Amino acid sequence: MSVPKFLQPHLASYNLSKLDVGGDRELIITEVLNKGDFKALKWLCNNYSRRELEAVVKYPTRGMWMKSILVYWMKIFGIKLPEKVFRQAIFDLNPYNEEVTPRGFK
Repeated sequence: MSVPKFLQPHLASYNLSKLDVGGDRELIITEVLNKGDFKALKWLCNNYSRRELEAVVKYPTRGMWMKSILVYWMKIFGIKLPEKVFRQAIFDLNPYNEEVTPRGFK
C-alpha cells in the first residue's frame, strides 16, 4: 500500500512513491509522530495499531527523535526508557553537547 501525498510535508526527506505502508512502518510512524499534524496522526491511527505505535516509541530508532516529542509520546503511552536508549534516540546537532562530544575536543 502506498503512502498518501498529504504526508509529504511530514516525510519531506523521502520519496513517497518508494515508501510502503507495511515495509517502512517504523520510519513512517517515527516521522509522523515527530512532525505530524492532526490529519497525519489520524491517518497513522487508522493504518497502524496502538501496539505498533507503542513499539516504535518503546524501541526508538537511534538519532531520529526530537527530545520534547519523544518525551510527549512516552507520557502518552506510559513508557519509560533507559537513559542510554533515550539519549541515543535524540536527534541533536549541538556540537557542544557533552554527551556527544568526544574527549579531547572540548
